Amino acid sequence: MSTAPKAVVFHTSTSSTELDCNDDDIVLITHSKSGANCVLKKFGAHVLSYQTAAGKSLIMLSKDAIMDGSAAIRGGIPLCFPQFGQPDESYPQHGFLRRNKWIVVEGSEFDTDDAAGIKLELELKDVTVARGDGTWGNDTKLNCKCILTVSIDDKSMTNTLEMQNLGTDAFDFQVLLHTYYLVAMGKALDHELCNVKGFEGYMVDDKVSGETYTLGSDPVTIPDVIIDRVYTPPDGTIDLNLTIAAGVDNLVELTANGDVDGTKVPVSGVVWNPHKIKAEAMGDFGSDQYNDMICVEPGLLSNVPQLKGGKTATFTQVMTSI
Repeated sequence: MSTAPKAVVFHTSTSSTELDCNDDDIVLITHSKSGANCVLKKFGAHVLSYQTAAGKSLIMLSKDAIMDGSAAIRGGIPLCFPQFGQPDESYPQHGFLRRNKWIVVEGSEFDTDDAAGIKLELELKDVTVARGDGTWGNDTKLNCKCILTVSIDDKSMTNTLEMQNLGTDAFDFQVLLHTYYLVAMGKALDHELCNVKGFEGYMVDDKVSGETYTLGSDPVTIPDVIIDRVYTPPDGTIDLNLTIAAGVDNLVELTANGDVDGTKVPVSGVVWNPHKIKAEAMGDFGSDQYNDMICVEPGLLSNVPQLKGGKTATFTQVMTSI
């Protein structure tokens, strides 16, 4: 008797859960040539895991994540659009992409020697949750469609979000990929083994202390309290290029770029870790899992041009195990 294929998601370096690929909401991408794989959930077009051909797991999923569609999923790669946070209080924090079920684009699956991947899409007319009662409410004149492309090879994963304005009215937006990196061997608080390099010279907005300053030459590390900082690039810096040390023998190169109707837009970044007190207060997050993750989140957050009617914006991140 044959068994159904399984997909594995990782909570720590030593803790994982198998998901049944016969579940209609689960998508397993396998790159046949290399053996690398990625697990997605159609709810939220949510990447739950990526494992390289060498067996390194780069993405962390909370062991207490709510997976029944009643709430956003904690961990993985939540998609934030049309806003990050809640600058517009007429609809929920981080927007509506992560709270609705997407559909697979027919015929989009591929598996070649170079890479394997898939596309998922969501139109505003199919958004039933988290629209709010204002800017994006049911009576809005705005309209949009989003397409997520996920592609993997032996040591890298590419996530591209295409945002189409299907209406005639322009709209303001932000977009961010809220990526949870798995920190090997629970070393998130070890500054030598967990840090982010590449933000040197960026303006820092510390959401915890309220301070703003320009980052010097030191790498970003997790302090003894929650870290929640936005890094805005200096003039002339457009794309984001980072190196993330994520625990023992785990280095990741992250690049990100975006454009609005063909015009490149500077990419910001966010670094977040809830630390002990906030982790204990979150019902969908293990109280000790702050040791196993660091969020490094690229996005278009400031001075983003409006997306005009009939036009398209794109945002891409590439993570590579090095």
